[in-house]
Amino acid sequence: MRVLFAGTGDIGIPSLRYLATSHELIGVLTQPDRPAGRHRELKPPAIKEEAMRLAPGIPLLQPESPRQPEVIDLIRKLAPEVMVTMAYGRILPRELLEAPSLACLNIHASLLPRHRGASPIQAAIASGDMESGVTIMHMAEGLDTGDIVLEKRLGLGRRETAGSLSDRLAELSPIALAESLDLLSAGNAPRAVQDHALATVTGKIGRPETLIDWTRPAIELERKIRSLQPRPGAVATLPSADGGTVTIKIHSAIVARRSHGAMGSVLRIDERGVLVACGDGALLLGTIQPEGKGRMHSSAFARGHTLKIQP
Repeated sequence: MRVLFAGTGDIGIPSLRYLATSHELIGVLTQPDRPAGRHRELKPPAIKEEAMRLAPGIPLLQPESPRQPEVIDLIRKLAPEVMVTMAYGRILPRELLEAPSLACLNIHASLLPRHRGASPIQAAIASGDMESGVTIMHMAEGLDTGDIVLEKRLGLGRRETAGSLSDRLAELSPIALAESLDLLSAGNAPRAVQDHALATVTGKIGRPETLIDWTRPAIELERKIRSLQPRPGAVATLPSADGGTVTIKIHSAIVARRSHGAMGSVLRIDERGVLVACGDGALLLGTIQPEGKGRMHSSAFARGHTLKIQP
């Protein structure tokens, strides 16, 4: 089957590998190289690097917008039977959705219609979901609104992070994709209409979404911390003894029962870590990262910084 793949993030790499080895991969659509790192040097998307390794010389498209007429014309000339997208990061115009002769399929990292949008993996963990999975759907012009071909489910672990769930969903995706393409080839791929009344929508994660609000329950904050691992990390402030505050990233924490104290106050410091009061319960901080420094255990951080402990 002649397939064009559109993707940017590394979650799509296993699906790209499957297409390159099991189908005729005729081209890859990805985003432009972007500045990255301390020196802001141009870095290619993970999908571009993998495509160049898998299929040297394959047509590689990196437009700022897939709506550019020359991009649409080139993809039409490639004559794909199927276009497969995963984590491309752009909404495709109708002209591209209609370019493949059979279908345009999207691999989405949630069980639609729950968690449509840009951050479904983080949303599943932050919401306390017991399961997640991948959905293969026929693409539509709306945001993850297309008819569903099939879903593959998996359970979430108690200490699941966005990183671990992303890895598992990445490996599950080509399994779901292979089954979907087989159904499509046989002419009996389902088109199950989503129940839009059950839809939830996620947005991009910026700094405001990473901030810890100590007035929230400890169990909610612990899930949020895991949902932001390994990046961008949850950001919090702690009271210092001089009357100011210190800013840290929290990379791990566990829920503690003790809740006596003003929200955001430090209740105890010992070898187990720094205990902080929340709106309901408390969090015992594990691995943290002070601004401009590397990761360390919160107990080691407290030995070098005088935090204000509530009497």
